[in-house]
Amino acid sequence: MNKTELIEHLASKHELTKAEAGRILETLLDAVVTNVKKGNAVTLPGFGSFKQHARAARNGVNPSTGAKIKIAAAKLPKFTPGAGFKAAVDPKAAARKAAKVAAAPKKAAAPAKKAKGKKG
Repeated sequence: MNKTELIEHLASKHELTKAEAGRILETLLDAVVTNVKKGNAVTLPGFGSFKQHARAARNGVNPSTGAKIKIAAAKLPKFTPGAGFKAAVDPKAAARKAAKVAAAPKKAAAPAKKAKGKKG
């Protein structure tokens, strides 16, 4: 699905014109890009989160010449899919994870500490 198809899908699903759906999509994308650019995370529960990831400067090797090169530090966007998105894409993996969590032994609650009273 490309951007045009997504706009058409939004327009048909919510009885909007394609122009309105396009403006809504542009507003959404602009909000995500602007916030991630500022260093803020954008979290959409069930879908995922967008964050800024800093990559440190490092040394590399040019594969064709074998010469050592310096690779500059960079800030990159990073998307981490949410549990609902992962489960929709691979339901078998989600079922395995749920079974594993259910089978894990639960820790017993620690007994409450007694309050120290003053001696009178």
